[in-house]
Amino acid sequence: MQISVKSFTHPKGYVPLTFFIFLLILPLFLPTYFLHIAITMLFFAFVSEAWNIIGGYAGQLSLGNAAFFGLGAYGAVLLTHYYNIPPWIGGIVIGGAAAVVLSLITGLVCFRLRSHYFAISTLAIGEVMRLVFLNQRQITFGAEGITIPYKGNSILYLQFLSKAPYYYIALALMLLGMYITWKIGKSRLGHYLVAINQNQDAAEVVGVNSARAKQIALSVSAFLTAVGGTFYAQYIYFIDPDFVFGLGLSIEFALIAIVGGVGTVMGPVIGSFLLRPAMESTNALLGATYMGVHLIVYGGLLIAVVMFKPEGLVGWVGGLYERFLELLPRKEN
Repeated sequence: MQISVKSFTHPKGYVPLTFFIFLLILPLFLPTYFLHIAITMLFFAFVSEAWNIIGGYAGQLSLGNAAFFGLGAYGAVLLTHYYNIPPWIGGIVIGGAAAVVLSLITGLVCFRLRSHYFAISTLAIGEVMRLVFLNQRQITFGAEGITIPYKGNSILYLQFLSKAPYYYIALALMLLGMYITWKIGKSRLGHYLVAINQNQDAAEVVGVNSARAKQIALSVSAFLTAVGGTFYAQYIYFIDPDFVFGLGLSIEFALIAIVGGVGTVMGPVIGSFLLRPAMESTNALLGATYMGVHLIVYGGLLIAVVMFKPEGLVGWVGGLYERFLELLPRKEN
């Protein structure tokens, strides 16, 4: 693909570029709390992109992605705690490899099932991992959780004095997730996954190896989710089994993609950019006065989207974006 100067004289060229520059300079102007919200938006867009590969393109409703997330988080934290191994190795390499192995086991067992049976089986795997790490107190510290050992301002250990570096890492992760999802969607594997999603039996009749295609999608999703777990553990400095292996986390990965639009690159991004600020803001403004009100707001948004835009918001937002581009000046050839 060739990029010319003329590309940036058209709104489809200079609008995305302007938005990208805006994202790059945003940390310079945001107060700490709003920067935290921005980081969570970017981060959840990334992990929802990872879920979207198996849940959106392949159409397999996985409710166990928190198992992969937790392996990345605990791989990073425990290996740093016991052996001083940086999270780049402990979480991304070792934790990511463990997540891929677990995805192979999950695929071997669960891909025999379909529909809600598959969802329930993946939910069970996530719950098993939570209980294992909860009960191995001598290693994982159980329900007490574990605090990330502080190593100072160090990119090697993903620890920084300000939130700005975390923002740029989260932004890079989101862009990486979008790129991988886009490449898969354009590849032969992506076409296989869409065919399986539409009609698995028909896809197998024409020669698609559905088990292999779904397994590759799940393994890629698992590895990326483990990378997300590594980052988030270093960001919040504390993890426990109930959070990183919790069902609520798996559901949130899925719901963000569903609200935005599954099977699309921009769907998880749109869902995260809508739901995360709504949840964080209502929790901060009303959480201390009205316990659980942020969950009511969160649930209300989900209900509204499912009722009025069951296919997700990506089509509606895309239409608004196209109309906005039509209003902008452009240089004709």
